[in-house]
Amino acid sequence: MQYRKLGRTNFSISEIGYGAWGIGGKQWLGGTDDESLLALHRSIELGVNLIDTALAYGDGHSEQLVGEVVREVAQKGGEKIYVATKVPPKNRVWPASAGTPLDEVFPYEYIIASAEESLRNLKLETIDLLQLHVWTDAWVEREEWRRAFEDLKTSGKIQSTGISATEHDPDSVLLAMRTGLVDAVQVIYNIFDQTPETSLLPLAQELNIGILARVPLDEGALSGAMTEATTFPPGDFREFYFKGDRKKQVVEHVKALQEDLGAGVSIPDTALRFCLSHPAVTTVIPGMRSRRHVESNTALSALGALPANTLATLKRHAWDRNFYS
Repeated sequence: MQYRKLGRTNFSISEIGYGAWGIGGKQWLGGTDDESLLALHRSIELGVNLIDTALAYGDGHSEQLVGEVVREVAQKGGEKIYVATKVPPKNRVWPASAGTPLDEVFPYEYIIASAEESLRNLKLETIDLLQLHVWTDAWVEREEWRRAFEDLKTSGKIQSTGISATEHDPDSVLLAMRTGLVDAVQVIYNIFDQTPETSLLPLAQELNIGILARVPLDEGALSGAMTEATTFPPGDFREFYFKGDRKKQVVEHVKALQEDLGAGVSIPDTALRFCLSHPAVTTVIPGMRSRRHVESNTALSALGALPANTLATLKRHAWDRNFYS
């Protein structure tokens, strides 16, 4: 496992992080807690030292599982495991709207209370990275979120702060990045959505802000396993994400991608290495609910960046669409 510095923090973060949305057990169905705990432990054995969770993932269940594993590792004298979590919008609306008052989403007292609830779920003394789970730069001048971040840091309840950029709208966070209050940004970045390369990633490099690349496999579209006949359990998030003719669209785009890459080239492996090939990216955080996925994903860190000719090929496969809508 290779490691990169998270922006201006002193955190040395594994290139492959652990995305813990899928282990919350509410929107990604079909897994078990026992399987999740085994996957978490295996990832740490293989060098993963960043776990990204959120208060909204299973209403705190993901945080509880993460905290259990992190505490066990600490009790055994293991290496430091960094925990990132997120404050959900008070109105529970994703994504944020520029027309929504900040008071309905991130009032000062609510940010503080959410951080404290996450600490109770995790049963940890501090949160290494606290992120706001939605954002619009319409709020950037408001003092509530700024004061909450500063007070949580001063109290020692959190160590660093970040924002999760709006789905398929990386420019939604550019002004916030310039405030000096944002240590890291989490953003959708994958072969299909390459838009962060235009403005967000260069600005992150300029300002020395860490980048967590989320949804590197496009919620499974880049897993290489999807067909038009693929089904998901009723109520599973992916049932909505791939509704209508979307699976057909995915199959067509993935087929074209495979043809360009060549037979035998792994699309999911290429997708993760694509993210890590950009120097602004600190870590990529795929969801990993099984030990098999942990082992295959963590092995990619040692392979380094993709060659220039492959990156040029992948440029042609950017796909402008939003399945979250």
